[in-house]
Amino acid sequence: MNVLEVKNLRKCFDEHLVLDDLSLTVPDHTATVLIGASGSGKSTLLRCVNLLDSIDDGSIFLDGREISDPGIDVDEVRRSLGMVFQSFNLFPHMSVLDNITLAPIRVHKIAKTQARDEAMTLLRRFDLADKADQFPDRLSGGQQQRVAIIRSIAVKPRLLLLDEITSSLDPVLVNEVLSIVRDLKTEGMAMVLATHEMGFATQVADEVCFLKNGKIIERGPASQVISAPQHVDTQDFLQRVHEAGRL
Repeated sequence: MNVLEVKNLRKCFDEHLVLDDLSLTVPDHTATVLIGASGSGKSTLLRCVNLLDSIDDGSIFLDGREISDPGIDVDEVRRSLGMVFQSFNLFPHMSVLDNITLAPIRVHKIAKTQARDEAMTLLRRFDLADKADQFPDRLSGGQQQRVAIIRSIAVKPRLLLLDEITSSLDPVLVNEVLSIVRDLKTEGMAMVLATHEMGFATQVADEVCFLKNGKIIERGPASQVISAPQHVDTQDFLQRVHEAGRL
């Protein structure tokens, strides 16, 4: 079964076409990785799926239900989605534990005791239990991003969206964040990731999609798209990534 289906998606900002007749399918228990230069449409695609940006044409389906319908209950849809941004977006005035339990308690109406118990289980699992009562500004960037991921999976989403989650981190901290994603992939979490970390993409992707100018230019397994790209635009992009030291 497909968790996500995007059909002929089109998105403009004023006169600028950002997504151009883009289609994408994400089967259950798989990871789709989006690669491409800044401005290629990766983040906009994720924001459209999460209904943060409206679309101009096309349709988006989650578990077979059209969520791009104008009459859809956006808040209800987002209960099935988890999204992690580049900039952590943790509430600075709340402890780690309170950040994680906010949505389960307020949105999903889970009892506070149960929500806290489940949050602590996740924190212990990812070696952050000792940070439960800390505020975000007391954590390293890598720890903050790991908390942001834990917060997103605490609501047990059907689909996890990850937008360049390591781009603002020191290289030393990147692997501690990516290790959580590897674990989630192993467990079968369906996810769509935008990343510049090609080595990581190779490890977790069931399908890699290379975007340019709002279109998917090339798609396939990482062994093809990253290791042996067929399209000249993909080859040029990966050569630039290699020169920047990300391959």
